[in-house]
Amino acid sequence: MTITAASMQKDVYKEFHSRAYHPSVTEVYANYTSRSGKLSNITDNDKVAFVGLQYFIKSYLLEEWNEFFKQDKAVAVAAHKRIMSSMLGYSVDVTYLEDLHDLGYLPLKIKALPEGTLVPYLVPPITIVNTKPGFQWLTNMIETVLSCENWPIQTSATTSVAYLKVFKEFATKTGLPADFVPFQGHDFSFRGMFGKHAAAMSGFGHLASGLVGTDTIPAVLFAEKYYGANVDKELVGCSVDATEHSVTCSWIMEGEIEFFKYLMKEQSPKGILSVVSDTWDFWTLVTDYLPQLKDDIMMRDGTLVIRPDSGDPVKILTGYKVSPVSDYSELFQNQSEAEKEAISQGYEAYRFNGEYFGFENNSTIRLMKCEVKGLIECLWDIFGGTTTAQGYKLLDDHIGAIYGDAITLSRQRQILQRLMDKGFASKVVLGIGSYSYQYVTRDTHGSAVKATSVVKGGQRLAIFKDPKTDAKKKSSKGLLKVERIDGELTLFDNVSEQEEQQGLLDVVFEDGKLLKETTLDEIRALIAQQV
Repeated sequence: MTITAASMQKDVYKEFHSRAYHPSVTEVYANYTSRSGKLSNITDNDKVAFVGLQYFIKSYLLEEWNEFFKQDKAVAVAAHKRIMSSMLGYSVDVTYLEDLHDLGYLPLKIKALPEGTLVPYLVPPITIVNTKPGFQWLTNMIETVLSCENWPIQTSATTSVAYLKVFKEFATKTGLPADFVPFQGHDFSFRGMFGKHAAAMSGFGHLASGLVGTDTIPAVLFAEKYYGANVDKELVGCSVDATEHSVTCSWIMEGEIEFFKYLMKEQSPKGILSVVSDTWDFWTLVTDYLPQLKDDIMMRDGTLVIRPDSGDPVKILTGYKVSPVSDYSELFQNQSEAEKEAISQGYEAYRFNGEYFGFENNSTIRLMKCEVKGLIECLWDIFGGTTTAQGYKLLDDHIGAIYGDAITLSRQRQILQRLMDKGFASKVVLGIGSYSYQYVTRDTHGSAVKATSVVKGGQRLAIFKDPKTDAKKKSSKGLLKVERIDGELTLFDNVSEQEEQQGLLDVVFEDGKLLKETTLDEIRALIAQQV
């Protein structure tokens, strides 16, 4: 990346716009808004978590553009002219960039809601305008990078908030201690993200929600660099001692019982230790090895966490929904008829001649009793625990469970609901991976930057787009103001200049300076008030 990279963080067609605006236009005013949840990855979602602007200001508007301003003018514009001329096929006029270099700062003003605000669709959390005539091209020149650097963090934060809400809901219902909730959603998305910087951005969105479990180290570094976090003074993100399959496989000769003993006694005698447990035979480990290891586990100063990593996570953790009929062989002589009856009643398993059978991938499979129970109930049978004030079983603190793969928002709710239906508190940790955090686009929440006002010939002029072929792309118009009406953030458009100065959008950046700074702790606190 060259020293003039900041001026080229845009779509090529933006290069033409410094000459294409009407000659009388001296100001362009725009906004960033999430317009629609039609394609949202969250069922019945109505708000987007506003997070990431301060990162954009510090990294792009300050760090990258300061490199431009620090260089000699001829040097600063040379690479830009070379690349743009090559791409457009003619010698590009860079006078507008030279004028900006002479000015020595970015003449922009950005107003925003506080980061951490859950913003309704169609309400803009950001407005942006040039502060000096002659630089009207600058407002929408940064549209591209403003969009691409903000929508991913906000989308991940919104997804994370959705997970957090469900964890809180079931903790309240089942009596799970509230201080366990921030650890229930663990970010395992790093390896599946679109590069390490995307992992850091998305991982910060996860942390911003208030969930603290993460294996994405770059997200913690991101929080310290851009959001005033400090791991020496606060819990930014955390993880635990944990194994992977390659580690387990190195004990193939000695076996898993010796492996567990070695880890618990020699390498991790206290604290949380998570051990991947399905490298070979998961249910043998649960029903045979764990009972043999019970005394070692109960004497250990900490929690041993069992981590299955394959199979249907809902059934692995919670078991099967079994027909209450004690044995269909008492009612049907033919097992096929018994199976049809169970299926027609919506059950996932049934008993015939004393054996359990379940339905998987359009076929019937024989089930062990432990599979029918699921991991959490099996752990309760071995280790026991206590009962919450709401009457739900809470696993002993020496044992726990995490499923770190394929946990969608839908599966999260299924798992916690089924545990509650079986009489268990929601004491389980669920991994959130790249499917949840990266199987999204800018259209997930309809995020877009659009200009709505210009000053032309000294007169304020409201502008808007209203495509006859796509009504949902209609934009607001004119200057904008956001107020809270009956507790809900509400947009007022086409307001006067005096009204625009009022409302909840505060100036956070103006003429090359960050004027209002926030921290990860403040963002988390604000989200907590709304969730």
